[in-house]
Amino acid sequence: MLWSVDDMAKAMDARLQGDMPDCVTGISIDSRTIGPGEAYFAILGDVHDGHKFVAAAHGNGGAVSVVSADWVDRLEGETGPLMIVDDVLPALEKLGEAARARSKAKIIAVTGSVGKTTTKEALRTALAPSGTVHASDKSFNNHWGVPLTLARMPQQADFGVFEIGMNHPNEISPLVKMVRPHIAMITIVAAVHLGAFDSVDGIAKAKAEIFDGLEPDGHALINADDKRFDMQVAFARAKGISNIVSFGEAKTADARIEKLVEHGSCSCLTATVLGHDMVVKIGAPGRHIAQNVMAVLASCELAGADLAKAGLAMASLGAVKGRGQQHILQSPSGPYRLIDESYNANPTSMRAALALLAAAQVKARGRRIAVMGDMLELGPTSAQMHADLAEDIKKLGIDKVYLAGPEMKALHKRFTNSIHANTIDDLIAPIAQDLREGDVLMAKASFGMNFAKLIDHLLDIGASES
Repeated sequence: MLWSVDDMAKAMDARLQGDMPDCVTGISIDSRTIGPGEAYFAILGDVHDGHKFVAAAHGNGGAVSVVSADWVDRLEGETGPLMIVDDVLPALEKLGEAARARSKAKIIAVTGSVGKTTTKEALRTALAPSGTVHASDKSFNNHWGVPLTLARMPQQADFGVFEIGMNHPNEISPLVKMVRPHIAMITIVAAVHLGAFDSVDGIAKAKAEIFDGLEPDGHALINADDKRFDMQVAFARAKGISNIVSFGEAKTADARIEKLVEHGSCSCLTATVLGHDMVVKIGAPGRHIAQNVMAVLASCELAGADLAKAGLAMASLGAVKGRGQQHILQSPSGPYRLIDESYNANPTSMRAALALLAAAQVKARGRRIAVMGDMLELGPTSAQMHADLAEDIKKLGIDKVYLAGPEMKALHKRFTNSIHANTIDDLIAPIAQDLREGDVLMAKASFGMNFAKLIDHLLDIGASES
């Protein structure tokens, strides 16, 4: 049981209609994937109004649906029992707040321009040996994803891990005030969503909203390698936070990498974490991931988890789909490696992905191939930020470059030894035909560029071995 119906109704000020179950086993906002015994919340989405799918949710096993009062007389089909509220999303927020109020879990909140989801998954992995972990599903980090994750948190959870994102100022603050973390972390501040901000400093200020909901005597974790480290520390102190923990590679960091050795499919490092010397193998490769693992391990220590077991657990950490996940696929001449970075992109994460590609081991006549798409929402400096990647490509010695999208024309002009097309659709066939044994291909772009089409095509035509 996740919630008794009585407790749900009380938390949401809901009116009950129909033959109610005693309890619900889960919370869903998708009528297609709802599980038996779960409660369906008919929220208003970007495309559809969930009230149109109440009957479908009931037909797929939903135990009860939460609906807005002004929709009750307009619902179609067999709806099953209803919990009637003034507005569904605020009701979900109230239920999330009730879940937080009843929980005794240690709560960790993660934000940052890059690395939120991977760091959240690393926390899930590191904390698991020490207790029951509840963490955000996928990238549920927005105005409905955060309260949904809260509402789904079992009362018995030992740890809660919440990812919190933003596109504009004043988005993080109301969400973190629901979460009320004991530990709040900023992975890094970078040039993302610049269309909504005057500068990266503005982004840093918005990310520092993560400290608005920090519990008394809570800890703020800040990246010591971030150019705006001092600024973030000042923001934290201005909010009355005295427990500030730094992480990264800087010699002054409280949780720091002493030595890092990068391999194609993993990283190995020695570290000092809040005074504890550690040797750690990380199953997912990349310097940026290793830096964030320092924050993960520091969080485990601060949350009372077993630090030694957390360090050992990092060996099983796998890259997240679209965020560095690797596959061994077959080309006509033999196997090659695909690095899937297709979920999103900004200048910082693009450089990290190029560095990951450069560190990859190629075999025989293999080449390092970068397939890069537009980085969106960069505002008036977009062309310059795309063009500036040319120096990284040259320095890292990438063998072949494919570019897709109108913004990537600026990079194509700067790095003429590249192949450019307006969309990824125009490149899928040429890339597939070009691949040969020993190659390593990395594909990265903003989500709106739909690079998933390239990844899906390559997975379809190649037999995955890992």
